[in-house]
Amino acid sequence: MATGTSIRAAALAALIAVSWTVWRGAAVAGEAPVGDAPQAITVAASDFGSRHVALGVGKSVVIDFPRDLKDVLVADPTIANAVVRSSRRAYVIGSKVGQTNVFFFDAQGKQMAGFDIAVTRDLNGIRAAIRQVLPDPDVRVEGIGDGVILSGTAASQVEAQQAYDIAARLVGDGNKVVNAIVVRGRDEVMLKVTVAEVDRNVIKQLGINLSGSLSSGTAVVNFNNTNPFPVNGTTPSGSISGTFKGVTANLQAMEQIGLVRTLAEPTLTAISGESAHFLVGGMFPYPSITSCTTTPCPPTIQFQNFGVGLTFTPVVLSEGRISLNMLTEVSELDPQNSVTVSGTTVPGLSVRRASTTVEIPSGGSLAIAGMIQDETKQTITGLPGLMQLPILGTLFKSRDYLNDRTELVVLVTPYVVRAVAQKDLSRPDDGFADPSDPATVLLGRLNRIYGVGGTVDPPDDYHGKYGFILD
Repeated sequence: MATGTSIRAAALAALIAVSWTVWRGAAVAGEAPVGDAPQAITVAASDFGSRHVALGVGKSVVIDFPRDLKDVLVADPTIANAVVRSSRRAYVIGSKVGQTNVFFFDAQGKQMAGFDIAVTRDLNGIRAAIRQVLPDPDVRVEGIGDGVILSGTAASQVEAQQAYDIAARLVGDGNKVVNAIVVRGRDEVMLKVTVAEVDRNVIKQLGINLSGSLSSGTAVVNFNNTNPFPVNGTTPSGSISGTFKGVTANLQAMEQIGLVRTLAEPTLTAISGESAHFLVGGMFPYPSITSCTTTPCPPTIQFQNFGVGLTFTPVVLSEGRISLNMLTEVSELDPQNSVTVSGTTVPGLSVRRASTTVEIPSGGSLAIAGMIQDETKQTITGLPGLMQLPILGTLFKSRDYLNDRTELVVLVTPYVVRAVAQKDLSRPDDGFADPSDPATVLLGRLNRIYGVGGTVDPPDDYHGKYGFILD
């Protein structure tokens, strides 16, 4: 108990000493006469509780007061200026872009009002231009410094983009415009694409190889003529051989006609303004040499896509029209363009690609046609001099011929779609059931029923092929 009393007494003595030092120092400096109590320091005016006022450059605001004014303080008169015309009315005028504050005092020196002034560029012209072009959207235009913020809502992404374009054009710099407009209802676009390609190639190869010798007296002529086929890179498999007076003739001939049909019908759905990607095909690996610290350096395996690919970005415009940016690609492996990397043969790719941006109504179709490629290669090789003979020259030459024709057509149909209930959707296997073993073995049936159970069969008024074709 005695220890606690001693601590409180020491603290009280220290507090009295500090108070005496502060009071005496203030008296010496002339802040308070000797014998008077120390004066408290108060903040006469501050921006706490000040009202925010936004002004355009060259614009003004009129302020009325309940009692007479005595004094006014402007922090930065170059940004805004306050003019007092009467004892109870003041005018605040914006001069240049920036921020400042203004305080008003009465005759007793008390703060009557405080205003936080934000001077921005004049936004009335931007607001009027947006209302004139887009009367329906609820777009608000606010200014911060020399920048502009667009907020509110719009019916579509196109209207939001138009409001941004108008503001950027009037401001003069798109980097000073912030587009914070929220799209109320974002439409969804379904894109049905049909990619059809027909590739027809014709290969013709004909050549005669001679081997043997002809002798007349002491003169001997040796034949060893093997003609290459450089166009196709392969030797014809069909051959006919014959020998005449010690000379063997080997006739090599081949004619090949090939037809390749490619058909893909991808369907994608994307939100207006967003992108969607589709790929039907595969990926093949290829080695890639990277820097490493070990010897030998092992290659890194990477993969390359090939097949039928589709990338599109739809934007729904007014009245159901759709602005469509589309990229479609058809690629396939091409061994003729293969390369060897680190001992691994990597096949090349044969690519057909089309990219376009169009405006099309919902349900309308776009055809990208005319992508026709006709390639012809022909090489005649043989023995110089003898191959130019009119008829006998055929024995000393070979012909390698290749004709490759490709035609690609892409049909695109966009639709503005809405969500549907799950009960309105069906799968290809609805109502499917495996048949019994006797029905499969004896009757050759692959399924028992096909269709949705409980539904009425359609009238039998169609005659022809329908459904899937089972080979």
